[in-house]
Amino acid sequence: MARNDGIDRTFARNQDLPTLDDVAKVQEHNEREKDNYSNQDIDTSQTHRNIHFKTPTDSYAAMFDQMIADGVISTRGLKADAVKYGELIFDVNSAYFHNHGGYEYAKQFYTDAYKAAVEIVGGEQYILSAVMHADERNRAMSEALGQDVYHYHLHVVYVPVVEKQILWSKRCKDKSLVGTVKETIMQVSRSKKWESRVALDEQGNPLLTAKGKKVLRASYSVLQDDFFNYMKAAGYTDVERGERGSTEEHLTVTQFKVAQEQQRLEAMTAQIAQTEQTLNNTQAAIEKKEKELQSLQKQAKEQRTAALTVQEIRSMGKKTITGNITLTPSECNILKDYATTGLLVKAENSRLEEKLRSAQWSAAIWKQRYDALYNAYQELKKEVQPYLDAVKLAPEKVRAFFDAILTRTRQARQPTKPIRRKQDMER
Repeated sequence: MARNDGIDRTFARNQDLPTLDDVAKVQEHNEREKDNYSNQDIDTSQTHRNIHFKTPTDSYAAMFDQMIADGVISTRGLKADAVKYGELIFDVNSAYFHNHGGYEYAKQFYTDAYKAAVEIVGGEQYILSAVMHADERNRAMSEALGQDVYHYHLHVVYVPVVEKQILWSKRCKDKSLVGTVKETIMQVSRSKKWESRVALDEQGNPLLTAKGKKVLRASYSVLQDDFFNYMKAAGYTDVERGERGSTEEHLTVTQFKVAQEQQRLEAMTAQIAQTEQTLNNTQAAIEKKEKELQSLQKQAKEQRTAALTVQEIRSMGKKTITGNITLTPSECNILKDYATTGLLVKAENSRLEEKLRSAQWSAAIWKQRYDALYNAYQELKKEVQPYLDAVKLAPEKVRAFFDAILTRTRQARQPTKPIRRKQDMER
């Protein structure tokens, strides 16, 4: 499944099927022979929309044996553990088809893609099955758009063959025939079928390394080019080639889907970590505001207490016969001090009360933010918990695979200086 970065890209992947058990599992998946699937995105109510561009006449293994019996292919000289089956998966991101009308557009696109597969394989006679899956739901897009969106892609199971000429040996009685072509066979050979090609410059000349050796392009890179160029020639000019050097070219279908889910898990885990940090900062801010409130309340209380002591002034002085109050010098000084302090206290009380109201309002805002973030955090954690549990329960090999995916993702995000390497030249 192509990455969701707003760019529509073609992807072509090739995977080996080294054992008959692998072949049987792929057949069960491609031909929808099972009643239940571990992949919860498969919607069996839509399986009738899957389209066969070539329908298998028997099991994949039985068809292979029949091809040998009919002389269509040859296993002459083949080792017992040699890879005899391959699968091509052609793919474009779900949004591309959704934006072009969906199912009907996908049918036409993969009709043309199947023609590309015939050329890549070397002939329709070497294809065991070719089916477009239209029953795998794109969960992320469906949830985002509020409607069912399906991810259309094409599976092509084939036998990798190359043309081989058998020459007359020296044991031939007719010496004039020695070294000439005795017969031509289509030999099953995965390694020769996917040999790397010589990279060419713009003038069509071989590219050479600093030591004068020819630069080779990996077979997966060649496959990507062939598929992209074929679809572009067929009129699909609004898609781009899959990224060069992308690890997606080398992953199997299952691994690629696991990688996609792991990327989603990583993003959600990072979002949880960010939310937790925000919650901690918010909690710290609330505690700080509460301490300020306590301090302000204490200061206000102390100021009110100081203001109440002014009542003592009323007991000062003695009344004269004329009704006036006489004060001693000491009482006069005390009265002046209290009068000055009283004015200051009144002003300070007014300032503190205003600051107290401001702090209370600010604390209320922070509490509101905290409650909102905490609720969002709980919802997010509830959503990602199944993924976290799955990783904890996963076998060591799966955890190691996840670690490798995360490592590659982090390395890809780190800025690096452009270095011209041999691998780059091969692309």
